[in-house]
Amino acid sequence: MTLTIGMVAHDSKKPDLVSWAERHARSIGRHRIVATATTGGLLRVAMPEAAIRLVKSGPLGGDQQIGAMIAQGELDILLFFPEPLAAQPHDVDVKALLRLVLVYNIPAAFSPSTATALAGSGLFDQRKR
Repeated sequence: MTLTIGMVAHDSKKPDLVSWAERHARSIGRHRIVATATTGGLLRVAMPEAAIRLVKSGPLGGDQQIGAMIAQGELDILLFFPEPLAAQPHDVDVKALLRLVLVYNIPAAFSPSTATALAGSGLFDQRKR
């Protein structure tokens, strides 16, 4: 069984996440990816061979859908590149998503450097049992 990786990025951070994903396509591409709509669309262009499932856009409920996957044990890793210097209209949803990551002890990265550290840890080389 493969891992399920959630991928979310705020608008100004989408290029960073897509660039990171392209550089690490070999390690993450063998797993299932679930991404919010706009982010996932960009990832599909950058990684056409990857299995990417789209959920709604973050402000339209996508963050909550990914949070529900965490609560149901369906998500193994979260890569979320937020915009730290701008308020988001759906800040409540973002905070709920972060809380679920902590409650359920899901490995998560919030920047390219922390995502690279997760990738370097061998986590993406493991298989879910």
